[in-house]
Amino acid sequence: MSIGTERADRHEYGNTYDSYTYTDLPRLMGMMTGDEKHGPAATSTLDVLWVLYDRVLRVGPERAGDPERDRFLLSKGHGPMAYYAVLAAKGFLPAEWLPEFGSHDSPLGHHPDRVLVPGAEIGSGSLGHGLPLAVGTALGLRAQGLDGPGVWVLIGDAELDEGSNHEAIAYAGPAGLDRLHTVVVDNASASHALPGGIAARFEAAGWSAETVDGRDHEALYAAFTAPHPGRPRVVVARVEPKDA
Repeated sequence: MSIGTERADRHEYGNTYDSYTYTDLPRLMGMMTGDEKHGPAATSTLDVLWVLYDRVLRVGPERAGDPERDRFLLSKGHGPMAYYAVLAAKGFLPAEWLPEFGSHDSPLGHHPDRVLVPGAEIGSGSLGHGLPLAVGTALGLRAQGLDGPGVWVLIGDAELDEGSNHEAIAYAGPAGLDRLHTVVVDNASASHALPGGIAARFEAAGWSAETVDGRDHEALYAAFTAPHPGRPRVVVARVEPKDA
């Protein structure tokens, strides 16, 4: 797909907010100050979030109630600075909100709140909830006969230590939830997941799986848009270790 076609597709689905680019994200993130920013957790997701919102997701501020929109669920709710920066860059919320991040009366809390943050589909923060919620969302859309919207969930590798995610992985494959897409940001913070074994864990449960460099935008885009008929899809995005 050419860049021109890509932009045309984004405009068709409402993503017409081109005043900010990827190079603006560090500045937008820098507007957020205060304690408990979880900087490494936030920056580990930055490239994944940008590629999704800039090139893949069929979402936009004016489509908040559109049943045909894609659903993006941020399960890796620690350190949402990158998420807020991308939402601001794409017009979901004003950049003027960013300096108030984490303050008493700010809608931008240390964990995103779907009631307060425009564009947020779920409240997140506690590990292990997002993937089960994404499975339920995919099932709900199927039950309504909505086979167009994709369901995307971003999780961290440490969340795979949680049993709730194991159950969701084991269910989604046999259920053939092919509108379900999971992105695992792997910054080597899991306690029990075997190094290099994340994709294999999903594949064993019937998922389509691929591991890529989580900083390579073209590799991410190719992995996000690869066909996977009849199966849910997982992309493991490897980034630098959290303590590096």
